Amino acid sequence: MVASTLDGKSPSTLDVPPPRDPSRVARRLGLTGSLLMAIGALGSGALPVPNPLFGMRLLGLPARNATISIALAYTGLFLVVLAWLWIGKMLRWYGAKEPAPTPRQLTRTAVLWAIPLAAAPPMFSRDVYSYIAQSATLARGLDPYTLGPAEAFGVDDPLVRSIPNIWRDTGAPYGPLFLILGRGITALSGNDVVLGVFLHRILALAGLALIIWALPKLARRCGLDTGLAMWLGVANPLVLFHLVSGIHNEALMLGLTLTGMELGLRSGRRLFDKWFMIGALLIVAGAAVKAPALVALGFLGIEWARRRGAKIKDVAIAAVTLGIIAGGIFTGLGFATGTGFGWTTTLNIPQLINSWMSISTNSGIFAGQLGVLLGLGEHTEAVLGVTRTLGLAIGASLVVVLLFATLRGKLDVVTGMAGGLTAVVLLGPIVHPWYLLWSVVPLAATQGLPRYRRWVLAASAVLALLVPPTGADFNFRVYQLPMAILAGLIMLAIVLLVQRRLITGQTGYDIDSLPGRGPHSIAP
Repeated sequence: MVASTLDGKSPSTLDVPPPRDPSRVARRLGLTGSLLMAIGALGSGALPVPNPLFGMRLLGLPARNATISIALAYTGLFLVVLAWLWIGKMLRWYGAKEPAPTPRQLTRTAVLWAIPLAAAPPMFSRDVYSYIAQSATLARGLDPYTLGPAEAFGVDDPLVRSIPNIWRDTGAPYGPLFLILGRGITALSGNDVVLGVFLHRILALAGLALIIWALPKLARRCGLDTGLAMWLGVANPLVLFHLVSGIHNEALMLGLTLTGMELGLRSGRRLFDKWFMIGALLIVAGAAVKAPALVALGFLGIEWARRRGAKIKDVAIAAVTLGIIAGGIFTGLGFATGTGFGWTTTLNIPQLINSWMSISTNSGIFAGQLGVLLGLGEHTEAVLGVTRTLGLAIGASLVVVLLFATLRGKLDVVTGMAGGLTAVVLLGPIVHPWYLLWSVVPLAATQGLPRYRRWVLAASAVLALLVPPTGADFNFRVYQLPMAILAGLIMLAIVLLVQRRLITGQTGYDIDSLPGRGPHSIAP
């Protein structure tokens, strides 16, 4: 007591160190989760067949016990989602003020969380192996739209073994530009599947870089905080899990589309404005990866027509101009691949599976089974065809309504584009969790986000937990997934308990007394 008095300090000042920054704690928890996922991926990820890690003394250890590896992956997955929600809650209540992290900190955090996933084997999906085989089909002078990988190479080929059985005999449902880029990857990787995976990941990361460039600029156009837009649209667990780790080509499609929209919106009223042309070209390039990007092209044309006076003549000029651009690009790509417009015949291939997240598919299955119960016979497939077609028609109608609302100035073009893509994905015949990124990423830059961000946070968190990190089913080992999830939850509880003690026990503070804590915050 005397010493503290002589030093001019109170006992509490000496005994209690300054409280820890909760945003830093959340960011470190997320990084810890990402590292655990990367370690778990070595044994539970969507690894090639045969597993190249077998026989390695250190890297091969996780593969020797898949259940433990899946549990590690789930522990990391839970930590990433929880940390993301925690920081999102800070942004919601405190905006850009302390203790919420700054936009620069958010960007750095998203990059740090992504690095371990980018260096690890793929997780959540095996689609990348289809990308590799379909690109190799084109590289060998065959038509990937008419030949499945198994027919092109044989089922024992190294490029075919890792593809799920259902997709081994189907053509490529992707656009010609994506296959041309894949053909370049094949020229570098040959039959080396591991190298092919990492080169495709580089391509996905290039698409993500375009999103990072375009999204804050679009958000700024809408008067939205760029930090919040980046957190919801780039650091989103769906992006980290399915674009970075899962290597889905949505990254390239969205990157090209959003970049094209941002550059296209820099145009003026001139007929052949260079920015309008560049923007349209990039959006069509996005559609040449995955067709739904064409929705954004319509909104760019409508916005250009609105700026010219919103007359029928202006709409017609925009439609003809964009039609010529799109037709010319697709014709050129068809000539470059030697497949013509064959990509248009395979767009329905994903419908081979019944997606439980699709409204139109669920409606058809329900109606078909109801008919069976009523004694009307088994007509589920026929009813599915009707409900899926109806869903597409309703989605297209909603897009038209949004286009006219944008033309009349009742809706800004970014919100209109996001709404149109939302209608397409929700009413489409196939909906996977990563398909929701067609909607979530553009929505992150819209004026409606502040009102609905709570729903975006909740929906993204729930969807991020739905797909097992293995990218495989558990038909013959149904016990393994529940055991791994339970073990992951136990490890999560231990981590959070230790973290809570570090905050409250070492500092002498109650957790609710920390900056940013209180009735409007959530605990990590």
